[in-house]
Amino acid sequence: MPYEPPAVAPEEAEACRKASAEVAGILAEESLRAGRPFFAYVRSYGCQQNVSDGERLEGMLETMGYRIAGSPEEADLILFNTCAVREHAENRVFGNVGALIHQKRRNPGLIVGVCGCMPQQPQVAERFRKRYPFVDLIFGTQVLHRLPLLLLEWLRSSRRVVDISEQNTIAEDLPVHRDGKFKAWLPVMYGCDNFCSYCVVPLVRGRERSRSPENILREAEQLISGDTKRSPCSGRTSTPTARAATGTLPGCSRSLTASPATTGSVS
Repeated sequence: MPYEPPAVAPEEAEACRKASAEVAGILAEESLRAGRPFFAYVRSYGCQQNVSDGERLEGMLETMGYRIAGSPEEADLILFNTCAVREHAENRVFGNVGALIHQKRRNPGLIVGVCGCMPQQPQVAERFRKRYPFVDLIFGTQVLHRLPLLLLEWLRSSRRVVDISEQNTIAEDLPVHRDGKFKAWLPVMYGCDNFCSYCVVPLVRGRERSRSPENILREAEQLISGDTKRSPCSGRTSTPTARAATGTLPGCSRSLTASPATTGSVS
């Protein structure tokens, strides 16, 4: 049978689109009252997968009406997209999030969010809940596509929103914000099934699941048409992707490497 990626349910995808449009309407009204646009700042820590996730978070925020800020000081929404591979990286996040309490006191309307691999761990999410009461959004790697729903819930209630559920799905067709044209990450798979004793990836990114060759090629073609010069593929390993695609992905890989604008390396 042809490989069918575990897609987000159509009802949930539609709910996310509607929430995005509703947030955009709310921000448009607030911008008129304030006489200025609203800005969002996303800081991604760690691996290439996190960088790729950060581009999609920024894309969703742009679609909802935010402009992308160059620094946290000018932002109305600050989102830390975190890494859990090394303790040093986690400590940096805790320190940087803690430092935002002063900015939050100066600007009570500031929205602070923490997402990614760290809050996907229940004990870390609980630490954010207890020790960082000024953090408004806490969500994990497997529900990044639900950002419009989570943000809309916060805008309606002004109460903290937490979602660290495990979905093990793939959300396609998310908007993407890329800072430059030279290089762009191209995700081919998510998660991992190896469960190595030294690695936290399967615990925070879920079971391995691969994008369809058609969607990979479609995004690669979009990057090429946008004059991207280099597009490394991102994912823990290409082997499960090729296996799950039942023989169709090797042709996809050849198509990618044949293009002058893409590379077939998976990191």
